[in-house]
Amino acid sequence: MKSLEEFVELLSGKFDNSRQFQEMCRSGKEDFPFARHINTVCNEKIKNLPQPFEGIFLVEESYYTVKEKTHGSAHLFLFTQEQETIKLTSYELPEGCEKSTFTFDSMEEVDYMQLQVSRKFTPAIYRKKDGVWEGGSVSMFSPVLRFTLFERFSADKLEVTETMEVNGKRTFGYDEPILYERIPGNADR
Repeated sequence: MKSLEEFVELLSGKFDNSRQFQEMCRSGKEDFPFARHINTVCNEKIKNLPQPFEGIFLVEESYYTVKEKTHGSAHLFLFTQEQETIKLTSYELPEGCEKSTFTFDSMEEVDYMQLQVSRKFTPAIYRKKDGVWEGGSVSMFSPVLRFTLFERFSADKLEVTETMEVNGKRTFGYDEPILYERIPGNADR
């Protein structure tokens, strides 16, 4: 479980890509987003976890601003250790919650038995390679909608590449990964 705790510690906190965003703006790439992540462990808000429970639930709040328009999206993930790998399983948000407004702060206590694994998202698998965790998955959200996730996590940054394709044509994503850096002094909420 030590690897799982190390992995989740890398992900927990507040992050943004302000340095990368400023560089992109200077080079004329105005469609590249200013992006923020707020990642918070939330096991204490989930009652009736099976005992012993060796997974870690995390709320990921994502905010993307392009041309002064911000889009928010939240996710509930479960991280588990499976031998030398870490598995990310996506869960549906608790009933009555919306991706655009859900946050750790707004999350009310929820019963573990009421949580549902996302049927659309293929669990992502991460392996540690040369001190950096990397991995991802490919999910078919519908017969024509493909979501590809690839991530690299280190103490220095979170590197995230996400693309969506409809019938093989990219409808979301960027040519370069988004490079998130931890916001100093904001390790916790």
